[in-house]
Parts: sequence; structure tokens; C-alpha cells
Amino acid sequence: MKVRVEHLRCQGHARCHALAPDLFDLDDSGYVRPGDIVVPAGQEALAQRAVRACPERALAIEAGDAAAEGS
Repeated sequence: MKVRVEHLRCQGHARCHALAPDLFDLDDSGYVRPGDIVVPAGQEALAQRAVRACPERALAIEAGDAAAEGS
């Protein structure tokens, strides 16, 4: 699973970071850093909660290829 970050939509609310600080890295201004985030096994539910918490919808879940993720 990956989280796609739409950096230009981020407004720096940092709710994602508040829920999952190990997954969402913020820059010095408090915005989530651009680039896809690979979610480690076991943290999928936490990532989903953080994505749902974004008021700007700057984050989205990308399921990816389950066969590739399992290898």
C-alpha cells in the first residue's frame, strides 16, 4: 500500500502527522513532504485513518499490486 501525496493541496494542518508521525514527514513549514509514502505492513489502518483526517484531501490510498508487495 502507498499513500499518494498531492503536495500542492496540503495546507499544513498536519493531522496526518498527528495520527501517524512515523509515516508522514513534515517540512520546516509544517507541510507534508511530497512523494509517495510506502506504508509498512501492519500500519495500513493507521495510514487510512490519517488519509481520512486530511481536510484538504491532499492524501490518497493507492492499493498497489498485492503480489509485488508480498515478495
